[in-house]
Amino acid sequence: MKITGLKTWRVPPRWCFVKIETDEGVHGWGEPVLEGRAATVEAAVHELSDYIIGKDPRRIEDIWQMLYRGGFYRGGPILMSALAGIDQALWDIKGKALGVPVHELLGGAVRDKMRMYCWIGGDRPHNIGRQAKEVVDRGFTAFKMNGTPELAIIDSYEKIDAAVARIAEARDAVGMGVGIGVDFHGRVHKPMAKILLKELEPFRPMFVEEPVVAEHLRSLPEIAGNVCYPIATGERMFSRYDFREVLERGYVDILQPDLSHCGGITEGRKIATMAEAYDVAIAPHCPLGPISLAASLAVDFVSHNAFIQEQSMGIHYNKDNDVLDYLLDPSPLQIVDGYLPLLDKPGLGVEINEAFVEDRSKHASNWKNPIWRHEDGSIAEW
Repeated sequence: MKITGLKTWRVPPRWCFVKIETDEGVHGWGEPVLEGRAATVEAAVHELSDYIIGKDPRRIEDIWQMLYRGGFYRGGPILMSALAGIDQALWDIKGKALGVPVHELLGGAVRDKMRMYCWIGGDRPHNIGRQAKEVVDRGFTAFKMNGTPELAIIDSYEKIDAAVARIAEARDAVGMGVGIGVDFHGRVHKPMAKILLKELEPFRPMFVEEPVVAEHLRSLPEIAGNVCYPIATGERMFSRYDFREVLERGYVDILQPDLSHCGGITEGRKIATMAEAYDVAIAPHCPLGPISLAASLAVDFVSHNAFIQEQSMGIHYNKDNDVLDYLLDPSPLQIVDGYLPLLDKPGLGVEINEAFVEDRSKHASNWKNPIWRHEDGSIAEW
């Protein structure tokens, strides 16, 4: 079997899909995208395609190493996202060629279903209590919300109190039995994070995500060393090498690699195994489309330390199209009582509607994340 071609499409709301074709008629799909930089990643995919045309797609590890090590400059969000989409498509091809789900090729499932969570609240959290009740009524046992809008490096206790009040509203709405993930989104700098992390303790978060940006992870022992709930990070880390220091120094309790940013299934599986050696959980980051979600689940189903999975159905970013719209058959990704059953179809387990992808690519938006500024005009973290 040889790779004969590669096609990409950017589609609403802010995603990019790749299809890799072979001379035996077997094809695979991947999702190589970096939110707000989809066109850049798409260009990188086509640059990398020169290395894979004519290669056997079943030699996934060799192709991964070639694409990673074959370039003198390697790693980082763009190249690893491009590599991720190609890698996902190769696993899809191999599973389809052998007639088995990807998780069978990775050692077989360790669970029958995966616990899922959804988003509430939007970029600037509002209507928290009502939205929290709605997702619980839909069967979810956990959800995530942004903890705060923008905060200056030193900001007011009034904003801290408002953030705490929103978490309190969520907890009051659903009781103590529902998991609440609180995403700081890197918006909170170290001086204010110390205060806010402590103030959230009475509400027992399921985890707090990205209490500071990845550049400042060394400050985590100082700001979070005594909190009594899990700390999570990882969506802005792009290889096992980025995660190594986090694990060795015991900075976090939950890793959140993004299977469309961290080199795909091949690298995501290695990161999960590394985390298991340190008794650290994984909860893959996935505010993206159906292929990225299926790839995340492939790793979840074979990783003993995977405890919950993010998904973006109905998220505030998903304008014009949502996750299930791109599938010929949406049933494999139907969440039942807060869980997603084991994917049992060959490859990644989802069938992409290529005609719909082609049509929607004509309406792709050039999505960019908002640029926020503080009251004094300086740039704020989004």
